[in-house]
Amino acid sequence: MKRVLFTLAISSVVFLTSCSSDDDATGTEMEETIVIDNPASYTFDRNGETTVSYGGQTTRILMAQELLGAFTTNTNTAETLKAMYAHEEGAADFEDADLNASDKSLRSKTAASVDYFSTNATDQALIRADFESWIDGQVNNVFTNWNVTAEAGTAGQLADGERTRYVNAQGLEYNQMFAKGLLGALMTDQVLNNYLSTAVLDEGSSREDNDAETVLEGESYTNMEHKWDEAYGYVYGLNADASDPNADLGADSFLNEYIGKLEEDADFAGIADEIFQAFKLGRAAIVAGDYDVRDAQAEIIREKISQVIAVRGIFYMQNAKTTLAEEVPNYAGAFHALSEAYGFIYSLRFTRKPGTDAAYFTKAESDELLEELMGDGVNGLWDVEAETIDEISEDIAERFNFTVAQAGE
Repeated sequence: MKRVLFTLAISSVVFLTSCSSDDDATGTEMEETIVIDNPASYTFDRNGETTVSYGGQTTRILMAQELLGAFTTNTNTAETLKAMYAHEEGAADFEDADLNASDKSLRSKTAASVDYFSTNATDQALIRADFESWIDGQVNNVFTNWNVTAEAGTAGQLADGERTRYVNAQGLEYNQMFAKGLLGALMTDQVLNNYLSTAVLDEGSSREDNDAETVLEGESYTNMEHKWDEAYGYVYGLNADASDPNADLGADSFLNEYIGKLEEDADFAGIADEIFQAFKLGRAAIVAGDYDVRDAQAEIIREKISQVIAVRGIFYMQNAKTTLAEEVPNYAGAFHALSEAYGFIYSLRFTRKPGTDAAYFTKAESDELLEELMGDGVNGLWDVEAETIDEISEDIAERFNFTVAQAGE
């Protein structure tokens, strides 16, 4: 028997009472009470020293930010961009010297989760090849036509009076595909399918060490605490105050930004706090040694972050549909939105259905949606029809607990 009491205060204490299987001499069950101290902010310490650490995640987000910026410098080579993607320690790939000194890289963590890819090297290689092919496409197709006006079958630039977009012959912006694809293949996959996985959190003697508060050598935190924090870092690693991040959403171009976008939508308002509270309570449960509560919070995070990807994919498709229906279609704006949608649809394969070991869409299903979006592959987005956009949107929404109308507003 377990009894869980949650208070409504911002800072709360959670009491869990469980009956021991051992009876005392009189046959009366002995009760063990677990108290979870759930703080108001994501602040945890031991002996006066913080136990929260996710420097590697902050580094990779910064690498990704700089790489995306390099997609818009048409003098860059494919070798330059690929070196930024697959950085090696000490290589002068970035403007930031600290990033150059780091042993972290984006490629090594792309499609690299324990749950999805530890026994699936084939898909891992294919996914990493996709990102490298988008780099090749940007350099070999888009950079070479930088000053050419794009049209069906011809790469180049499209302007809408405010921004100039650079697209391939099918109307796709490689930088947007790369950005939203990386949001899934790196950030989402590492959070949902790696660091929140019991295979990682409970690896080896992790539970015993956490119960005994045995910290990693030279550190203030246990292995389990650190793994949970690394998941947290992929979401909040660039926030000015990551202990209370919801006032500063949009700190990066990845999960942080798009959690903020959903929070601004009346149909999904509250999702930012749901994700943050689940991270915080899960971390507090680790400190208290309650792994049932920890795992329950991981499932909430999986559901909500998966929803972010699905909602934004539909949002951008519906936005583009409206734009293309105008008397004078704004192709620059529409193709920009559809390129973002492409990346989010690609990222559906990295989502996670709560209570399962499966994504909401398999790789094959995600690829099928993308093939439907691109049509025969010759003109791609130039020939996309409203009916196709609606069909894909409905296919995505029906697997989640929201409607196309809610996501598309």
